[in-house]
Amino acid sequence: MSPRRRPPHLLIDPSLPPTVASALRAARRGHAPPPKLPSTPRVCATLLFLLFLMGLSLTAGLIVISIAIFLSSMSRLSGDVKGHRAWRRFRTAMRHRDRYILPEDLDPDCGDLLRRTQEATETVLDSEVNKANLLDTIDNAVTLPDQTWQIASKLKRLSELRADHRRLMPDPLPPGIADAFAPYTAALETAERSLDARIRTLEEYAGQVRRADDVYRAHRRLQELAEQAPRYEALVAETTEDALAAPGLGQLTEQARQVERLFQESIDEARLTARHLLPAAGP
Repeated sequence: MSPRRRPPHLLIDPSLPPTVASALRAARRGHAPPPKLPSTPRVCATLLFLLFLMGLSLTAGLIVISIAIFLSSMSRLSGDVKGHRAWRRFRTAMRHRDRYILPEDLDPDCGDLLRRTQEATETVLDSEVNKANLLDTIDNAVTLPDQTWQIASKLKRLSELRADHRRLMPDPLPPGIADAFAPYTAALETAERSLDARIRTLEEYAGQVRRADDVYRAHRRLQELAEQAPRYEALVAETTEDALAAPGLGQLTEQARQVERLFQESIDEARLTARHLLPAAGP
């Protein structure tokens, strides 16, 4: 049995203000807004009617009403605050419905493509070499989220068209009719192949960055060891003839140079791969 596909996560247009994006994420985590609690006047009117039926005195009635107003106010303060926040988040989500994409907006194949896109983007942005500003070919923090949003928007449109296509396609196709529908099917397949190629380029970049990260960590450890070189040299000098010690110490220096070259090559390869992303940066 094939492994279960991981679904993509909520994607928000990176051009939205951070406050709006935060509200959309909160709305996604929450549920439908809670029903509105009865207002204080409605509660009081109900109590007055009950008091009339019970024949209580006006003074007793005023006391009960005061208690009801207090309890209702406290209830609104403790409960309605969350309700109002939920309504605000709900309104924000409705107002910006075209500025975010939910996993359920995509069919399974497009959802898988978006998940791959998000994983590649996250790999680059979370990498140590990116955080150390060593990948200076493109501004990853700006370019990659924009790339992901562009790809996701096209995947959503592809999903919508495929759903319409399945709905409109006769099943089964009458004899001699298949050729008439073939161009529409081919257009959808061409669009998916194009998006897949674009995602593969992004994944290639993420792979290069991952390899650069591995070498970067090794490079930093080697630098730490280099700081301890005098201790190693002292140990060798004390325990080995000078003639035997010299070649070993020379190898340490040469190996450090090799790792330095390997590290630089990995960074250069990642930068070169990143350049292929730039022509696709437009809408």
